[in-house]
Amino acid sequence: MSTAVPERPAELPGGGDGGGAGATGARRRAVPRGFGWSVCWITALTACQAAFMVGIGLLITGPAHHLWPLTAEDGVNRALEGMRTPALTGLSSVASEAGNTLTVIVVTLMCCLGMLLIPRLPMWRQTVFLALAVSLQSLVFLVVTVAVDRHRPDVHRLDGSLPTSSYTSGHTGAATALYGGLAVLTLTRLRGPWRTTVACLLCVLPLLVGVARLYRGMHHPTDVVGGVVNGGLSLLVAGYALLTDGFVTVPLALAPVAGRRQPVPGRTVVVFNPTVTDQADREALRQVLERHGHLAPAFVETTADDPGGGQTADAVREGATLVVVCGGDGTLRAAADVLAGSGVPLALVPCGTGNLLARNLGLPPTPADALDAALRGTPHHIDLGRVEGDGLASTHFTAMSGAGLDAAMVQRANANSRIKSLLGWPAYVLAALRVLRTPRTGLSVRLDGAPALRRTARMVLVGNIATVQGGVPLLPGARPDDGRLNLLILDPRGLGGWAAAVRALLRRGTSGSPSTAVPGSRARDGVPVEYFTFRRAEFAFDDPQPRELDGDSVAAGRRLTAEVRPGALTMLLPKREK
Repeated sequence: MSTAVPERPAELPGGGDGGGAGATGARRRAVPRGFGWSVCWITALTACQAAFMVGIGLLITGPAHHLWPLTAEDGVNRALEGMRTPALTGLSSVASEAGNTLTVIVVTLMCCLGMLLIPRLPMWRQTVFLALAVSLQSLVFLVVTVAVDRHRPDVHRLDGSLPTSSYTSGHTGAATALYGGLAVLTLTRLRGPWRTTVACLLCVLPLLVGVARLYRGMHHPTDVVGGVVNGGLSLLVAGYALLTDGFVTVPLALAPVAGRRQPVPGRTVVVFNPTVTDQADREALRQVLERHGHLAPAFVETTADDPGGGQTADAVREGATLVVVCGGDGTLRAAADVLAGSGVPLALVPCGTGNLLARNLGLPPTPADALDAALRGTPHHIDLGRVEGDGLASTHFTAMSGAGLDAAMVQRANANSRIKSLLGWPAYVLAALRVLRTPRTGLSVRLDGAPALRRTARMVLVGNIATVQGGVPLLPGARPDDGRLNLLILDPRGLGGWAAAVRALLRRGTSGSPSTAVPGSRARDGVPVEYFTFRRAEFAFDDPQPRELDGDSVAAGRRLTAEVRPGALTMLLPKREK
């Protein structure tokens, strides 16, 4: 039984993303009004931030300077001066450098370039958010140091005399904006159980910088607190403007034109795997759907007993006109098995470990970006593979199905879910190294009704796509829309055979397409790798073999039948550039 997640009510017709005129009194969302209007708002909020920081500084240096705890600050600085040792001084120097101007500039530029160049689609909003937060903090810091003249602590200062005022701590403010911003991006854009740990470590860095500045006699405690507040307010301004439905979200996100923001008829259901999709991810997906006119989407989570098939069947039965699948290859396979031939479009949001079909289709790696790209795209008909065998009821796969070494690797990787969650797809590499000695077996292969071929093999892989984890092209030339499936038979013997197999795989991958193997022939030059294409294949193994479908282990067996179902799955995919 699937569990529906309660959803918030849809916006009123005039107040939602539909863009209508709206009735008087209807609650409205923030409406973007152009770049100039957005800049004015950011400028106004930054001016308020500067005025607030200047006001606090004038209060500290004026009417409140005789009040506690300000009167105790000199004692704190002198106590820290008395604690100095060579080791602590060295550590404080390292911590202080983390907030140094040059360090902050270099780290900011490197992170921004990384976000623009590494993903398949640049993360423009996240890049501008980080750069804007650091820049706003610096701007306000300069205004404050000019307006507030506060002398530095009356202790020996390890960094000499600086030209700026003691209030606020520029190192602490810059560190708060930079590392705090990276913590926000880590929590909202990355996956895995380690992201919370990384975010916490990033948040600790500004505190270490602040303590180092106190230890080195460069600031009063309130100067450091002021730096944290300044950096935090800059993060709030930049985050509201760029990471929420704030006033510059739509221009920078390149949201669809008004005509596409009208409510979409029908019901939208999001089938999500709760182990890889948290509340922040779901809220981000909801916002993307609503921006595209899919109001009040229903979120239904998968369970250990039902990885997505039952939830998808319920959605179709209840009239869903779009099913969004948020999970890994297993969740996608379960949903695709139900949607095959139904004509109901599927939008894929990759959140799992392998995400093989998503990678081969060129979907962005982050959930919100992938959904946004799909909703901007058009329907495409994707082939599915249908398999059955002894102990295996007829079912579909979207990416690959295998027997032998490939299935043993999947079985071992899935056996330790903790390592798989921690490492991601490299867990499959580790698993492969541990099952390389999987024994070969004899088999008969009948392709498209032709006479059976007799082979020995360590691995038989049937694929609808070309590449696997890490971008390795195991089936070069395979396409999920060509009406055919591709077959790889791998049979290396000894170290020399494995070396030859690796060379063959790499050579085929760089050539871009497999050779046209003739049924009944061995691979050229004795290389233990063979490629075929087919519409229907029947496999009979001499010994029971482990088997897998789209990264999920299924019952071992001796027989397997695989056939293509051309164009069986309708998917929303980004438009390909010509």
